[in-house]
Amino acid sequence: MSDIKTKVQGLDPNIRARDVAGLAKSTGNIYEALAIISKRANLLSVDLKYELHNKLEEFAVSSDTIEEIHENKEQIEISKFYERLPNPVIIAMNEYNNDELYYRYNEGKKEKF
Repeated sequence: MSDIKTKVQGLDPNIRARDVAGLAKSTGNIYEALAIISKRANLLSVDLKYELHNKLEEFAVSSDTIEEIHENKEQIEISKFYERLPNPVIIAMNEYNNDELYYRYNEGKKEKF
């Protein structure tokens, strides 16, 4: 992962209308474009979730009683940072619109760089 967090800091996390014809321009088919975007969004989601859980594991404290709950300010800040990141679909859509995604067809169709 090429440091996706720093790359998307300036990206608007709000959903907005998209030009459907513009999405289908490079593939010729809107469904292919959406399949490419959704696969990339799934990869981003898994990567971000894995990274967040690894960072939060550092603060995990095993205790014998349920009543002992510790709040760590660093843990809260890390969680808030990941909550402020745009949705993986928005990130993938931005990458697709900027031609930053590589995809290929297994059936022998043209490759896109």
